[in-house]
Amino acid sequence: MRKFRPLPIVAIIGGGFSGAAVALHLTRNLGAERRARIVVFEPRARLGAGLAYDTAEPAHRINVPAFKMSLYPDEPESFADYLVRADTLATDPVACSAEGVAYPRRSVFGDYVAAELAPCLAGGLIEHRRKRVLGVKRSQVRWTILAEDAEVLVADIVVLAVSHPPPSLPKALLPISSIPKLVADSTRTNALDGIAPADRVLVVGNGLTAADVVAALTERGHRGPVISISRRGLRSRGHPAVVQDPFGDFVSEPVTRASELLRRIRRTLRVARQRGLSWHPVIDAVRAQGQQIWQALPVVERRRIARLARVYWDVHRFRIAPQVEDVLDQAIENGRLEILSASVASATIDGGEIRVDLRQRGLDALRSIIVDAIVVTTGPAHGGILKSQPFLAGLEKGGVLTVCETGLGIACDLHARAVGADRRVEPNLFIAGPLARGTFGELMGLPQVTEHAVFVALEVKALLLRGEANRLHPVVD
Repeated sequence: MRKFRPLPIVAIIGGGFSGAAVALHLTRNLGAERRARIVVFEPRARLGAGLAYDTAEPAHRINVPAFKMSLYPDEPESFADYLVRADTLATDPVACSAEGVAYPRRSVFGDYVAAELAPCLAGGLIEHRRKRVLGVKRSQVRWTILAEDAEVLVADIVVLAVSHPPPSLPKALLPISSIPKLVADSTRTNALDGIAPADRVLVVGNGLTAADVVAALTERGHRGPVISISRRGLRSRGHPAVVQDPFGDFVSEPVTRASELLRRIRRTLRVARQRGLSWHPVIDAVRAQGQQIWQALPVVERRRIARLARVYWDVHRFRIAPQVEDVLDQAIENGRLEILSASVASATIDGGEIRVDLRQRGLDALRSIIVDAIVVTTGPAHGGILKSQPFLAGLEKGGVLTVCETGLGIACDLHARAVGADRRVEPNLFIAGPLARGTFGELMGLPQVTEHAVFVALEVKALLLRGEANRLHPVVD
């Protein structure tokens, strides 16, 4: 009697955009012949939304034009075409900028990804396990996954596409961590529900998430004063009125020092100004060439950039939608929003109010303010990624995973394979999404995340094909 071994199993842990994109492209790459079972563990009801696109806040919008967002690098206008097919913009009268460029609500992009995945899910090409993973252990050459409800799955290949860890609470706020109106993680569903319209609000952080908070509060009818602080007082920038092509070459002559990269960017900015261009296309060129730039830099120079230049990069790289920019500009103009270069020195409860002492940059004296609510938007605590979920902590304890040398995510090699504490490469354990950016560089924007998902899917396919002959060889009784 001839028996065949069952199909190999690819388990993807994390079904946000990165995990969903890997699953979709792996399905497409394997073609009509089903060479593997693809199982995605994601507790949310639908795949592809994740933290970014699983939001019901109407003020949360994609922060790049719709025509630049797509699941398919070779079909850049796929999402824009979906907006037309679904007639989404008809129910969102302020979705387009004054120049007619669409910036729909972020949840709509989640709808688009779900629509693209639907045929694969319906046909069983992708299996969605709506459960949290509790543990992952190596079982000889395979991986045993323990999920909620005592479900056990033994996988031949595992792809970690986990989410960013939540922000860590600043030490100065720990004494008041239990008060209801301290929002430690504004990305949680209904996180802002406890803030009343007239509340005085302190926002700790000044990036994209802070902009989202101000826009969401405004949408909800909040009219109280808002103070938004960060160490350098830099707020996120908007998009240029006229689209400009990327400008600058940063890879023909590889840069090996952070200081030289900065000089070259500044020199290119001067040339761009002389040609009537804004700073936007220069930063776009750095972004587009980011992975090549990053990989040419020694680790010590990568660390220097992550430590000293990242905040300046973030405010230019991560731009806000015009609708959100208008909200912030109006709030500043009418005095409702104040942006400060400051940090929290201390916080105490004073009656029913919160007293916060701010240490302002360049000033010796502390500034004392009274607020009703505090929202923390300091960004993911990347250094704590391996402590953020029990199964990651277990893999770290077992030496399978380690934090990357730049502190930006999980260590992996140039094939996206996990690298353990002893520098051992795990040939069938992959890191997908932004948490691989310590190795690959620019991996936060959706176009780069999509390209990386395609890359990981191809690496997984190649591994499957290398083992296919042995797996499908008949076993004779």
